[in-house]
Amino acid sequence: MPSIRTFKTFLAVVKHGTFAGAGKEIGLTSAAVGLQIRALEEELNQVLFDRGGRSVVLNTGGRRIVPQVEELLRRFEAMTHSESNDELSGTVVMGALVSALMGAFADALWSLKHAHPKLEVQLFAGLSSDFAHQVEHGELDAAVVTQSPRPLPSSLRWTPLYNEPMVLIVPRAPHFPLAADPLEILRNSPFIRFDRKTWTGRLIKDVLTQCKSTVIDEMELNSVEAIVEIVRQGFGISIVPQLANVNWARDRSLVVMHLPGVDVQRRVGLLERTRHNRMRFTGALKEYFAVKQRSEAKPPPRKRR
Repeated sequence: MPSIRTFKTFLAVVKHGTFAGAGKEIGLTSAAVGLQIRALEEELNQVLFDRGGRSVVLNTGGRRIVPQVEELLRRFEAMTHSESNDELSGTVVMGALVSALMGAFADALWSLKHAHPKLEVQLFAGLSSDFAHQVEHGELDAAVVTQSPRPLPSSLRWTPLYNEPMVLIVPRAPHFPLAADPLEILRNSPFIRFDRKTWTGRLIKDVLTQCKSTVIDEMELNSVEAIVEIVRQGFGISIVPQLANVNWARDRSLVVMHLPGVDVQRRVGLLERTRHNRMRFTGALKEYFAVKQRSEAKPPPRKRR
């Protein structure tokens, strides 16, 4: 019967695609990893990887058992923490948009960490499209990303957490003539564009389509934070998501405008595999936002006369 350690070795090889990479993660030599995988294949009476050169590729049989192995390890981990069944613990590896770390997700993470001090979260910042690949291949347990413009693979699940309206941001002290009307500003000012190949970049294209407006492209970046800073310094305007929990209304260098007739929103959510061994954590994260939404939707109590 394969051991729990062998199953962990199997998932490490799935993640890294080489025996050497898996060995570095779990503290074994490449040869030792190879021996464990061969023993597992003999025990299951099937080949799980196609070998070639220095890499190994998961074959059809291997892909079929991945969800079962992940579920087995999840159940084993649940048993090992049965004494504190209400507490989240261990290490979770997550990806998140930098803008999400500035906003509502940071609050959620702090709340979970405060409630569960044995929980450790390793965070990596990046782009939604990159995270989708990493979550699908088990390199990340989950990621906070925008909604994909394309259908996701059946092995992935995306749960909406919160929305951010797309807005026009304008400098208070521009280095160029600035009109009063938002649409005139959009047509006649230097435009700092978010990378159009990204998922957020596609939303900006949708905004411009709804405005029936063309822009004067000045620069293209893949960071909302960098774009906001360039606009603050007066070098252009931009369309960006109005980040949750970031109070731009008090910004002395920035003006936020809502474009007439535009209803495009960036939907931010949690991307995870349909089955994985950190579902208690992702479930707690989703519940945090569900409770938050219910609280915000509840009408304020009436004052007694």
